[in-house]
Amino acid sequence: MVRTRSYQLATCLCGLLMVMLLLDIPSAQAIPLSGSQLFEAQCAGCHAGGGNIIRRGKNLKLKALQKNKVDTQEAIVNLVTAGKGNMSAYRDRLTPEEIQTVSAYVLAQAAQNWKSE
Repeated sequence: MVRTRSYQLATCLCGLLMVMLLLDIPSAQAIPLSGSQLFEAQCAGCHAGGGNIIRRGKNLKLKALQKNKVDTQEAIVNLVTAGKGNMSAYRDRLTPEEIQTVSAYVLAQAAQNWKSE
């Protein structure tokens, strides 16, 4: 009895998948992540709280961003996209929209001195 139900369920799921493929129905819609979510997933490993565990002077505080001439959204987008030095490029990991979103988040947090949301 259990084997029959498992077989029926598998057959049903395979049929549903075939219908979805034939009708070109995506299996799930991509839900855009917020700047905070993107930062936590991609950046916080090295830049938690706006710091930098690799190079102290290359943190994400406003003063450091200004000193390093990365204090505009465009400059942050370029850095995130292409990388520089120890900073990896994220052009292959994030979409252009996600890079814009996380860059805006970084700039906004820097302006607030990385205070909790």
